[in-house]
Amino acid sequence: MIPKSAPGPSTPQSEFQIPHSNDMATLQFREALRAAMTEEMERDENIFLIGEEVAEYDGAYKVSKGMLDQFGSDRVIDSPISELGFAGLGIGAAMNGLRPIVEFMTFNFSFVAFDQVINNAPNMRYMSGGQFDVPIVFRGPNGAAGQLAATHSNSTEALYSNFPGLKVVAPSIPDDGKGLLKSAIRDDDPVVFLESELMYGMKDEVSEEADYTIPLGTARVAREGDDVTIVAHSKSYHVALQAADQLAEQGYEAEVIDPRTIKPLDIETIVQSVVKTNRLVVVDESNPFASVASEVTHQVQDRAFDYLDAPILRVTAPDTPAPYAPNLMDEYMPSAEETVDACRRVLYAE
Repeated sequence: MIPKSAPGPSTPQSEFQIPHSNDMATLQFREALRAAMTEEMERDENIFLIGEEVAEYDGAYKVSKGMLDQFGSDRVIDSPISELGFAGLGIGAAMNGLRPIVEFMTFNFSFVAFDQVINNAPNMRYMSGGQFDVPIVFRGPNGAAGQLAATHSNSTEALYSNFPGLKVVAPSIPDDGKGLLKSAIRDDDPVVFLESELMYGMKDEVSEEADYTIPLGTARVAREGDDVTIVAHSKSYHVALQAADQLAEQGYEAEVIDPRTIKPLDIETIVQSVVKTNRLVVVDESNPFASVASEVTHQVQDRAFDYLDAPILRVTAPDTPAPYAPNLMDEYMPSAEETVDACRRVLYAE
């Protein structure tokens, strides 16, 4: 269960922390994403949204509600059920000066458009000798969302991060969703922007500051602590916060870091935390082999091995397809209890 409350009780001090203005609104995650797209489309007439049911139906998860009425059918476009086709259309439009936002109903469906997303969009600038930018955002829900079974539950962040030229963003709270999506839309490189069905209804404070953006590649220290560092993004971030609360009741203060952008990864903020706590647990709902958790583990041991007082531990989904049965799904997803257990192991508290 994802909490609907604010991210944590502490006051982050990271140099990468983005200060909030006094102009805050309480929005759902989907409303924050809609605000980002709306503000950017009002700013730049070259931006358009395309995808299945994004216009007449207001989006499968109502992220684009009302945008057809505001911007018209030339800029909010319902596509046929043809991911390869509309992803390729978006790439061609981006190469010719437009800035498309392509919505996948779920990122599992992006596999139908895989050649366009991983073979054309990220390679075009390199292979054209810099003649073409591809300023496009591929966005939509990612990861498991309850009982949707194996073909609708993959976490794709590690997969897409493997391809040079793609940037990968996975926000955890509505405010980050707005600020990061605005930056992604303005970026001249293709960006994979990963959301979660389970987070679309989550409410939190969102900045209404004029021209509010959050730079890609900047982590957020969500909760400060001295005993152990927990790195987690998207839904796993909320699992990490629950674990940190449980650890505090046991007398241990965990520092929780949300990388927000998977690629480029703000490894310096993570390393700074490990240098302070000397212990690291990475929570990641991806399957474990070659996962985001694997990459963070490698980079930290490469840069801060002498500061580690215990092996780095990962809490991930198991290396198996996602189940349908709810009791099996509960076992499949990383939990706060597993995270607490991993933290106690690196603390040698068992």
